[in-house]
Amino acid sequence: PRCPIRLQAVPHADEAKVVRGDLDDPLGEVEHEVAPHLVSRYPDRALLLATDRCAVYCRFCTRSRMVGDGGGAVSLEALAPAFAYLRENPQIRDVIVSGGDPLAMATPRIVRLVEALRAIPSLDTIRLATRVPVTLPMRVTGELVKALRPFHPLWVMTHFNHSKELTKASIAACERLADAGFPVMNQTVLLRGINDDAKTLESLFRGLVRARVRPYYLLQMDPVKGTSHLRTPLAKGIELIGALQGRLTGIALPKLICDTPNGRGKVPLFPESIVARGDGVTTLRTFRGELVDYVDPE
Repeated sequence: PRCPIRLQAVPHADEAKVVRGDLDDPLGEVEHEVAPHLVSRYPDRALLLATDRCAVYCRFCTRSRMVGDGGGAVSLEALAPAFAYLRENPQIRDVIVSGGDPLAMATPRIVRLVEALRAIPSLDTIRLATRVPVTLPMRVTGELVKALRPFHPLWVMTHFNHSKELTKASIAACERLADAGFPVMNQTVLLRGINDDAKTLESLFRGLVRARVRPYYLLQMDPVKGTSHLRTPLAKGIELIGALQGRLTGIALPKLICDTPNGRGKVPLFPESIVARGDGVTTLRTFRGELVDYVDPE
């Protein structure tokens, strides 16, 4: 019953509880929709919701209001207004393709979608936000990576939350992507009773680096309605990052991020490291707890 995979995927009676701060749309995506299926909360990037289907429906999903509730993959015709908006707003340089999970779609459909985005000259990068390397790793085939390679730079943003998810198959999927030139980054959600201790996170982040996946974010869980039993206090994440700082090489240590409610943007969180400031001298606390003065030049 305490299996970290089970707790992420199997419904629980506590989901019937609604507490203060719970939201249907915690990131304000409906409010920030600039065209059908296109969300823009930042000046230089946009989120394209290309499907409502996933390989596994996570109980803490920030889009539980919509996933699995429609017609599956969105047609290119239905996405035409989104493509038009991107062409008309060249300040958007980065598109995150999500949903649902874009890699749950058929390869020809993914290729047509990415090809349409790559035809927009102002886009520098395309990111595929996918949990498929974790939940359906056999989907990451040689056929898939060969079909997508012509559209580089394509970044893969995946979503491992526990080292138990680093199976032989999922590691092979990540290595297949890396071998084909896809930078692979990981966003871990901090989940109560699943990964909210330093030893568990350290094991996960070290395992990811061995699989050539860069731990990118450790995310404070979004306040999705019915998920408070999986959410940690904000202070817990700060405590954990403080415990990992200095214990993990920089390439294995993600940023701790709170994506603020109602779509107001991501805020990085850090342990208190500045102890005092005065007349060109700043007193810093190291990961060992030592106090050290840094003296500014005159």
